Amino acid sequence: MLETNSLLGLSGIFTLLFVMLGPLKIIGPFARLTHEVDEKGVRGIALRTFGIALVAVVLGALIGKLLLRNWAIPVPALLLAGGLIFFVIGMRMVLAQYQPGHASPEALPASPAAAAMRITFPTVVTPYGIAALIVLMANSHSIERTLTIFALLGGVMLLNLLAMLYARRMLGGVVAMVLEILGAVLGVLQVALAVSIIFVALRELGALHAR
Repeated sequence: MLETNSLLGLSGIFTLLFVMLGPLKIIGPFARLTHEVDEKGVRGIALRTFGIALVAVVLGALIGKLLLRNWAIPVPALLLAGGLIFFVIGMRMVLAQYQPGHASPEALPASPAAAAMRITFPTVVTPYGIAALIVLMANSHSIERTLTIFALLGGVMLLNLLAMLYARRMLGGVVAMVLEILGAVLGVLQVALAVSIIFVALRELGALHAR
């Protein structure tokens, strides 16, 4: 799925965007950061975060694609950079469960706009997610495919909005336990996926020989 030629499949695009920019990594942090905010405030922050994140990922993809071409950066090099960042974040997720406990939740800025910015970067808009999106854009050679990528991206962003709106409910009871298990599994799979991305990038850069 991760070779640049096969990244163009619709299911592969959605899976990649869901893993790297999707809601599973947002629920816990968003609930912790907004623990002192009332329901109306949470809705306002969630909507602002959704808007800022959507604009940021679209602009990031377009600007990144332009700079990638102007700076003559090979796509595999960007893939390697994204894979390394993805690996570091995945290792942090895996090792977090061995830490003695969570730190006290930090307070958000009083301004809803500032709070939304604090949550957007890097909780919703991740560096490795932007890298993946730029790779997808670099492999898009038609307006129709580009619009399809943006449509799938919009779908993932809508899932993020729903996750933020219902984060508190999702962290209660059985759902919390399921999310903990899923988080542990995804942490390990994220590390494995990052290693796979790194190997693909190294092979396409000619540093490794395919067998």
